[in-house]
Amino acid sequence: MIQDLFIITGTSRGLGLAMAEQLLSTRHVLLCISRHANATLQDSAAEAGCALTQWSQDLANSVQTATALSTWLGDMNAANWHTATLINNAGVIPLIAPLRDSDPEALVRALRVGLEAPMALTAAFLHATAAWPAQRKVLNISSGLGRRAMASQAAYCAAKAGMDHFTRCLALDEASRPKGALVCALAPGVIDTDMQIQLRSADPAAFPDQASFQQLKDAANLSTPYDAAARVLAYLAQKDFGSVPVADVRH
Repeated sequence: MIQDLFIITGTSRGLGLAMAEQLLSTRHVLLCISRHANATLQDSAAEAGCALTQWSQDLANSVQTATALSTWLGDMNAANWHTATLINNAGVIPLIAPLRDSDPEALVRALRVGLEAPMALTAAFLHATAAWPAQRKVLNISSGLGRRAMASQAAYCAAKAGMDHFTRCLALDEASRPKGALVCALAPGVIDTDMQIQLRSADPAAFPDQASFQQLKDAANLSTPYDAAARVLAYLAQKDFGSVPVADVRH
């Protein structure tokens, strides 16, 4: 049976988990990569008859994870796939504070998970599948903060801005190739996840925008992970996916 392959990072909770749940199907094969496996997701996959593999990997060790992905894809039969999609979703917000008060190790980890790992995994994915007849896609989950500066958010903003720009470069690379991959860095909107709780709980003295995030919650202007995942996956399925390398699901 010809199937669709999805590789998703950051699937233990939030948007990543919601996307994985909505992709569970007998027509799909999923590889989910997170620091911790999700037992409920595994049970749901079994009930749906979906082939699901979960890797417990720290994406800060990006070379190790990318090497494992290369090997895993290399063992695949390329003729089995209708499409192959990599969704780079995982991200980290370190302690919210001005850069001068930030811990160097936390900054490095945020950049490794949010930028280095997506680049390394994308490189491994595209190289390993270069000869596949399947339509290949790379969806990078970006953020409005990659396009708008915010005090005390240097690491996260830098990671997402870097993600946007490497996606632009990647789109140029793939456009010059026969059957090149379709790529997009997509901002999914503001979602009510643990990351939002972290932002709302920050010290206003260290995070001048704390009140605006609290207002989003108070005014019920946050999407649920389920709704956001549905919009992201609908965007991924559009016929013109990849025509714009950097996009926002709300536009």
